[in-house]
Amino acid sequence: MADVVDTKTRSRMMSGIRSKNTRPELLIRSLLHRAGFRFRLHKKTIPGRPDLFLSRYKAAIFVHGCFWHGHNCLLFKMPGSRTRFWEEKIGVNQLRDQRTHQDVLAAGYRCLTIWECALKGPARIGEPELLTTIINWLVSDSPSKEIRSPASDRRATEA
Repeated sequence: MADVVDTKTRSRMMSGIRSKNTRPELLIRSLLHRAGFRFRLHKKTIPGRPDLFLSRYKAAIFVHGCFWHGHNCLLFKMPGSRTRFWEEKIGVNQLRDQRTHQDVLAAGYRCLTIWECALKGPARIGEPELLTTIINWLVSDSPSKEIRSPASDRRATEA
């Protein structure tokens, strides 16, 4: 399937996609800050430069976009054009995510992954419930956790 826009337009569109300070990331930051938590952003000394790092809890928080990280949920759909390119790109991102997760744990930190589908879409988690889930994990001893939309599990069974 051919692209619906010319190369120049596609390039401009893609350059507007940010990797830092995304809406989902800003939402998580706002919730935690209002709840009294303090954190560092994109800390270079922690493997994978987590979106948020809470040193008091030795916790690295990654906010992943469902498309860019290939999450099996309602928000992810493989593009119809250049499919092989996107499969390879997303596959590399997934491998890097796995290595980063292992590196964070090996460095003695804890790792929380929050998926975009938990924050937006028809099956998003409400802010109070989301904040409670994050806080419960922060004060626990659990080394890692993923927060995703409840509907993401349904999609896995539909496939």
